[in-house]
Amino acid sequence: MHTDQRGHWPISTDLIGLRRHLHRYMSQVGLAGTRRDDLLLAANEAVINVLEHGDAAGSVSVWHDEADLVVDVVDDAGRLTPEQADRPRPVPGSVRGFGLWLMGRLCDEFSIRQSDGRSLVRLRMHLNAVSGAAG
Repeated sequence: MHTDQRGHWPISTDLIGLRRHLHRYMSQVGLAGTRRDDLLLAANEAVINVLEHGDAAGSVSVWHDEADLVVDVVDDAGRLTPEQADRPRPVPGSVRGFGLWLMGRLCDEFSIRQSDGRSLVRLRMHLNAVSGAAG
């Protein structure tokens, strides 16, 4: 796969279809096992945030270069702020509020940016890092 190839999809409630697209892309560029699963989970959490808190309007893009695979989740409502990327672990007994914290734990890079009234969640995994069991 060439580094100029990207995937781009509008956010919808078809989370299974989106995960299938992302899984295929990630596998084709060599991200496998636990690291692929972690990035898929983080991307799923970011999309759920858009569906639940961002008026369900946005998009998901995936791209890579020689070193990294990046998933960008854009929330057209723009409610997430960069400060929210540094979220502490929710208190024991919490049943919600784990998504942003989890993204920061699962990915090599997790950031939030705001621009033009939108929020962008960036999830990055290094391609040359050791992967878990092949999957």
